[in-house]
Amino acid sequence: MKVMLGTRNNGKIVEMRRLLGPLGLQLENQTDTDIPSPVENGATFVENALIKARSVSSASALPAIADDSGLVVPALDGRPGIHSARFAHIDATDTENNKVLLAQLADQVSRAAYFFCCMVFLRYPQDPTPIIAHGQWWGEILAAPQGEGGFGYDSLFFVASHKSSAAELPAEIKNQISHRGQASRDLVKQLSVSLTLNA
Repeated sequence: MKVMLGTRNNGKIVEMRRLLGPLGLQLENQTDTDIPSPVENGATFVENALIKARSVSSASALPAIADDSGLVVPALDGRPGIHSARFAHIDATDTENNKVLLAQLADQVSRAAYFFCCMVFLRYPQDPTPIIAHGQWWGEILAAPQGEGGFGYDSLFFVASHKSSAAELPAEIKNQISHRGQASRDLVKQLSVSLTLNA
């Protein structure tokens, strides 16, 4: 089955292809098309994931998988949250977003944070019963970036169980424990059942 991935984030594309491999789907890449990215004007991760999936499903006439994910910092009232990719400004780089996060946490005692991922599958644009999966990964925000791997806020996200930042974790380890890894396994499980029932 051909399925369109609703993202232009190369880091996400690499991770999602690896994580969704067990389904044996033919995953099409939005970056190889002229499908525009929609305005993500939802108030939650779930809403934005559905907006992205509906947009690429409609444009491609294919089923679609999309996710919306970000960093949630309770001490900052949930920021950056759904605005994680554009925390500093609309076209912000990872470095710019990280600098703003560190500045806003400068006077905070608690640096606890978690990555959250909502991943959805739509059979067609107006699918009334989308498959929705979630993942949540707790950690702590470091005082300075640590590690060269990953993307987004990975270099600031300390994983106590592995005594390293997310940017220092090997890809196979990160995929086992991350928010996107958790959500993708949940999606794979649900979608496997759905595909079997509809075979």
